[in-house]
Amino acid sequence: MSLNADRDFLTWTRRIQEETEACLRDVLPAATLVPQRLHEAMRYAVLEGGKRVRPLLVHAAGNITGASPSRLHMAAAAVELIHCYSLVHDDLPCMDDDVLRRGKPTCHVEYDEATALLVGDSLQSLAFQLLSEHALAESSETQLSMVKLLARASGSRGMAGGQAIDLASIGKTLTLPELELMHIHKTGALIRASVLLGAYCGRQLEEAELERLDHYAKFTGLAFQVIDDVLDTEADTATLGKTAGKDATQEKPTYVSLMGAAAARQFGEELYQSAIDALTEFDDRADRLRDLAAYIVKRQH
Repeated sequence: MSLNADRDFLTWTRRIQEETEACLRDVLPAATLVPQRLHEAMRYAVLEGGKRVRPLLVHAAGNITGASPSRLHMAAAAVELIHCYSLVHDDLPCMDDDVLRRGKPTCHVEYDEATALLVGDSLQSLAFQLLSEHALAESSETQLSMVKLLARASGSRGMAGGQAIDLASIGKTLTLPELELMHIHKTGALIRASVLLGAYCGRQLEEAELERLDHYAKFTGLAFQVIDDVLDTEADTATLGKTAGKDATQEKPTYVSLMGAAAARQFGEELYQSAIDALTEFDDRADRLRDLAAYIVKRQH
């Protein structure tokens, strides 16, 4: 990536992150509305934190189909709300029992467990409200497909199912295919949904083009998790904004525990190359997707 291209990407990234933050501020209920404590906690869990990788992927994919920014912002907000709900629930004592997220106390620590549970429930509901009440696609049929896509990616066949496999795997040694299956569900499903939702906001693509985008998203999602596992062992808590070394402490199977940090990083590079190869047939409108794949593999937190 050239220096100028890198600057352009960073400028684009900051702009999308700022616009995503503004959109989330608008769609979240005001903290002054009844029930105030729940709405305050929802805003606490979502705003002023996170890399907004999934919204960035929504917008990057939308570049390919010429989607309007207003559509992309709502689709991106819906995905990010699902992601934030999952973090709130993952941090609960009955799950990963963590006290730090995005550099501040987790939702159940700042408020309480019951409020955190309701925050997750409410963020999930709000995500589907956004997808259903705004015109986000060229046809109602496509928009209905978008709702179905996000629902599947969030549920037992996607993110929630991956978390269930993760919890059932504590203290066990998984094979590489078993580990990939877990993360295709837990992390990859929502990343794949982000890319396809962004594409659906614009002109209709051929089935083969959608398949190539899905392949890109699958490899990028796995690469994201591989690097996450590496950073959990190499970065400190201040850098990560969450408790470092938690996977090893909880005896969770990771790519690092399976193959070692150096080999895991190399595997991440191979997944990155596979993601880039999936975009070969696309022109420079896919450059933001290419940039994001590189960012995901090279990030430090």
